[in-house]
Amino acid sequence: MSDDELAGAAAEEKPPHLDESVRRIGAAGKATLASAKDTGRALRSLISADLALARSALGRALGWVAVGIVFGASAWLLVVGALIAVLQRVGWSWLQSLSFAALLSSVVTGVAVWRTIHYFECAGMHATRRQLAKLGIGDEGEEEDESASGAQP
Repeated sequence: MSDDELAGAAAEEKPPHLDESVRRIGAAGKATLASAKDTGRALRSLISADLALARSALGRALGWVAVGIVFGASAWLLVVGALIAVLQRVGWSWLQSLSFAALLSSVVTGVAVWRTIHYFECAGMHATRRQLAKLGIGDEGEEEDESASGAQP
């Protein structure tokens, strides 16, 4: 069919009555609402399944972290025991060998604590808190502390 024939066929077709148009619009609205409900149900089902999977994965990950900590600690104890044996063989006394092993463990622990504190500070969302404070949302106690200490914004 050519464009002229299509235009002629469309001109011959009468527009529907007002009540028929309202019925068609109502039916289209109901179909749209039903589709939106189905989409919402599917999305809710997807989110629920995703959260269940994440919960399961988190539990398993924590289990493996525990296994890693146990075996890491036992390996560290074996390494320190071997170090003490080597130091004894070299001629150090028991007190010197144990003190050196304790000092080494304390230094490693101190570094771990320092880095842990640093990463917890990074997770504090300080920039977000500053922006929320500028909008007037957040802790009012921090603003009072800053004004009392004489800090300039």
